[in-house]
Amino acid sequence: MQIISELSSFTPERETLLTIGVFDGVHLGHRQLISRLTQRAAEGNFLSGVVTFNSNPKAVLSPKTKLARLTTVEERVTLLKNLGVDLVVPLTFTKEVAALSAREFVLYLRRYLKMRGLVIGPNFALGRGREGNAATLQSLGQELGFTVEVVKPLTVESTLVSSTAVRAALARGDMKTTTKLLGRYFSLSGPVAGGFERGHILEFPTANIQLEPEQAIPEDGVYATLAHVGDKVYQSVTNIGVRPTFGKGERTVEVHILDFKGNLYGQRLTIEIVERLRAEMKFAGPQELIAQIRLDVDQARSILEKPLAGAKHVG
Repeated sequence: MQIISELSSFTPERETLLTIGVFDGVHLGHRQLISRLTQRAAEGNFLSGVVTFNSNPKAVLSPKTKLARLTTVEERVTLLKNLGVDLVVPLTFTKEVAALSAREFVLYLRRYLKMRGLVIGPNFALGRGREGNAATLQSLGQELGFTVEVVKPLTVESTLVSSTAVRAALARGDMKTTTKLLGRYFSLSGPVAGGFERGHILEFPTANIQLEPEQAIPEDGVYATLAHVGDKVYQSVTNIGVRPTFGKGERTVEVHILDFKGNLYGQRLTIEIVERLRAEMKFAGPQELIAQIRLDVDQARSILEKPLAGAKHVG
């Protein structure tokens, strides 16, 4: 079975405390749980570990369900390791994994990852039919010799912090709420692809970030962003949408990097989205659009002065 192959590729040096989940976005709720995990692991001289999934189990169990992804597996691994986790184990979630009983799953964790304890959220469940809830896992723990600790959920300004709440804030372009829930700026990353080359004509050259279809993106509009190019961070203005002034096309993410000269084609570009400036608009012609972009750039410079001074690389 694939799960055995993937788990057996990790050989922890000593016993572990684990948490399990998708951890999409690695938001503040996830960070609270990870903080407790690493604290408890240090107290018991265990390794701290996160078992995550390459794809969201909901998408595997309900293929027709379209679930926007906040972070790639690679981004999640980086973010989790930056929180001080010793071990991050990405598993491929399949129907075979979904069919495992809770007992079978934890026995695999005991055997291959030397699990001595689980730290989980209150609504966590694993195993066939979500049978492995907190009560079931605590019972299994008493039988098989591992501990289970349940961490309370986190609320921020009366909002329960969850990946669903982050997606909802993104969908309405509410970057202030998104940032509060994530504890960082939301980021997008991808290779720079060829576009329509209108940016040079409009005096504002842009880099078109190519994203995976399942990537979650904010509501269409113009945003003040920070662009990471190599070891440097630049102020930038990003348009997300269909460019209605030139006739609606495919949705794109086009980044105009302020005070930057160079060719980014084929390189990987990461942007952090700080604040929404305005909705995407249809203008009478290029000159009217140019005038508005100049206003956007001025507004973005004003907004980004402080974030740029304290900018750190994403992840």
